[in-house]
Amino acid sequence: MGVKSKRALYDISDEEDAAITAAALSDPDNPPLTAEEIANMRPLREVLPELAAAIDREIAKRGRPPVENPRQAVTLRLAPETLSRFKAKGRNWRAEMARILDEAG
Repeated sequence: MGVKSKRALYDISDEEDAAITAAALSDPDNPPLTAEEIANMRPLREVLPELAAAIDREIAKRGRPPVENPRQAVTLRLAPETLSRFKAKGRNWRAEMARILDEAG
């Protein structure tokens, strides 16, 4: 039967698998690794530590920029009617609730 994988988009037959493998093996620009080459592999951080550090710095830049005073998540029990009233205010109901709490404090 064909090769199955959790990530496979579709199943392939043994013949399709053999054809794909043969094509990969015949690619002169990307020959398969030998057992010796695999045994001699080392982690990027060991071989090119400067490149690994640059990649780490680039990844650290992603996402939201750090803020001076980040908001804190809390758990709060409210009456269902209270929550409904705030949610009825629209998409930014949480910001509206925070504004009202700031004014009350």
